[in-house]
Amino acid sequence: MPSNARMDDRASVERYLAGLMRAAQSGDRPAYSLLLRDLTGRLRRIVRSQRSFLGDADIEDVVQDVLLSVHTARASWDPGRPFLPWLFAIIRNRLADTARQYARQKKHEVELDLDVTFLADDTNGPLDAYGDPDALRAAIERLPAAQRTAIEMLKLKQWSLKDAAAASGSSISALKVSVHRAMTSLRKTLKDV
Repeated sequence: MPSNARMDDRASVERYLAGLMRAAQSGDRPAYSLLLRDLTGRLRRIVRSQRSFLGDADIEDVVQDVLLSVHTARASWDPGRPFLPWLFAIIRNRLADTARQYARQKKHEVELDLDVTFLADDTNGPLDAYGDPDALRAAIERLPAAQRTAIEMLKLKQWSLKDAAAASGSSISALKVSVHRAMTSLRKTLKDV
């Protein structure tokens, strides 16, 4: 009996969402807005259950990708066909895209827990702690943009990793790697100075 109840529930969800999509395809803007609002909650639950390793921000990104795909492909849905299989195909494709992107990203990231800092005393800034601040400034300016940004935010301005990640749009892991690479590069550059 519970499986029949689930089938009835799924059938009613199908009728409801298909009705909203039909109305939206006919130009009913409030119906389209209601459809997208309803799908948003459902998509969050689906994505969270399918990709539990993702953080809230990443889950929200996937939900937005699915909603954009629904919006882009809405004219391709045939009102004579069921809505949910069409929707699930879009969800499946966006989840596969996310998995590929996540794997590519993780392949190039290295988890490091580094405590690399400039020496500084209480009266001078981080640049003044080094023997030749002008040489250090010049060496920092020659760093690649991501490394320079990471050094400036984390070492010179002494931001937290969380704040720097939010401001730069990079992950905490990527910032750690950038700082490590920048420090290595600065040590090599300034070794002879």
